[in-house]
Amino acid sequence: METNFDERYTLPGVETIDDSPEKIAAKMARIRELAEREDAVILAHNYMRAEVQEVADLIGDSLGLSQAAAETESSTIVFCGVHFMAETAAILSPDKRVLLPTLRGGCSLAEAITLRELRSMKAEHPDAVVVAYVNTSAEIKAEVDYCCTSANAAKVVNAIDADTEIIFLPDMYLAQVVRMQTGRDNIIAYPGYCHVHRMIDPEDVVMLMRERPGIELLLHPECGCVSSCMQKAVDGTLPQDQVYFLSTEGMLRHIEASDAQEFAVGTEVGILHRLRKEFPDRSFVPVNPEAECAFMKTITLDSIIATLEIGGPVIRVAPETAALARRSIDRMLAVGR
Repeated sequence: METNFDERYTLPGVETIDDSPEKIAAKMARIRELAEREDAVILAHNYMRAEVQEVADLIGDSLGLSQAAAETESSTIVFCGVHFMAETAAILSPDKRVLLPTLRGGCSLAEAITLRELRSMKAEHPDAVVVAYVNTSAEIKAEVDYCCTSANAAKVVNAIDADTEIIFLPDMYLAQVVRMQTGRDNIIAYPGYCHVHRMIDPEDVVMLMRERPGIELLLHPECGCVSSCMQKAVDGTLPQDQVYFLSTEGMLRHIEASDAQEFAVGTEVGILHRLRKEFPDRSFVPVNPEAECAFMKTITLDSIIATLEIGGPVIRVAPETAALARRSIDRMLAVGR
């Protein structure tokens, strides 16, 4: 499939916020006041702006946040993330009101695949089991057999009979990682990608590792360089005992257990705020300092205040779609998180 997925979305401009510390503090106080009034829990994805992470009740990855929010007593969820994440929260918390501070928060990966394309692939491979990364829309989740995360993708695939073809979507780089981890050659990968993770180049990785001996490399499985870096770790170009392929939450767990003092981080740069805050005695270097998601940065303190004041935009998923999407998520969770 030859497709320029960059044509499927329009990147918003990244707004520069030049507020004083006093103004930021005042906005945060207003958010806390409004959140209490609206009985709201505020979720922030790891890639959010630093000040948005600071005002959030919970910080993490998309599925983990949705699961955690479902366990709270709050009647309202404010999801500081992108559209598919708010949809997942609505699926897992059908009795809660889910607010997304801006509708400009799309996702190049989620928007890479259409329902028509998925149904076409299923028609071409009628006996295949379909596994979808959670970075997909609710309508795509409703059409597949299993969801997966970057952390449990190999586990989900290994739970499927080895002779069964698997359609894996939408991230071709994560599919490559799963092929290498499982040794399966019957995975049919949809050729989508995250435009940010595609920017992380294997040569940048090699150069950084040479310049900083002893540094540990943490790469998200969505990165375009992952399969190349896996091979480089095997052939000795990269030190195998210093290279790790991890989800964002996996990165935090690894750092906590590691004796290393310095880490090269290959994912969206927003996570560096959380890493530096939680591990102030460690040093973190982005593999690509320009790996910034403009969609994630559309959410600001001002947009959170506005959504709490007006009670919208509200993200809803049709009950039939939500039930089918919930089935694919539950099947994944039955295999293991």
